[in-house]
Amino acid sequence: MGESTLSVVTRVTRNAVIGALKGTGELAQAVVETTTDMVKATISGAGNLTVAIEKRVGEIVSGTIEAANEIGGDLYVTIKSTVFGVVKAGSEVGADVGKTAVAATEVAIQAGAKAGTDVSAATKEAVTGALEAGDAIGADASQAVRSALITSIKGAEDVIKPPPRK
Repeated sequence: MGESTLSVVTRVTRNAVIGALKGTGELAQAVVETTTDMVKATISGAGNLTVAIEKRVGEIVSGTIEAANEIGGDLYVTIKSTVFGVVKAGSEVGADVGKTAVAATEVAIQAGAKAGTDVSAATKEAVTGALEAGDAIGADASQAVRSALITSIKGAEDVIKPPPRK
């Protein structure tokens, strides 16, 4: 039963991204909106939101990257936008943003590599998407995302710069 659920989420995400892109013509916007909606839809009613998101991130990210690959979209824009959307949605539903950022970043790098992207460039875009989401959420989320990525994602420290001093 788990396998069929996984493939359904991936397929629905892929189709939703393709449909959104056809409607808007803007890849980054379509990806952020669709991944945000998919995260919220797939974890509704879950007891532990962070665990639920971590389980669904792979399917959502894979479906999104498959869609971009299928339509000839920029995979690096897709990776960054997908991670941004997942982290932002995770925050909106109350999940741990650090753990959500790590899960989304790991899967985006793997899915990007599977689709033929350069792993170093995919890592940079995934980490950047997570950082931008953390910054957009607020100071505490920004710090949580930075800390989690540095300790969990190989190469993240090369991308992460200290937050600007005020």
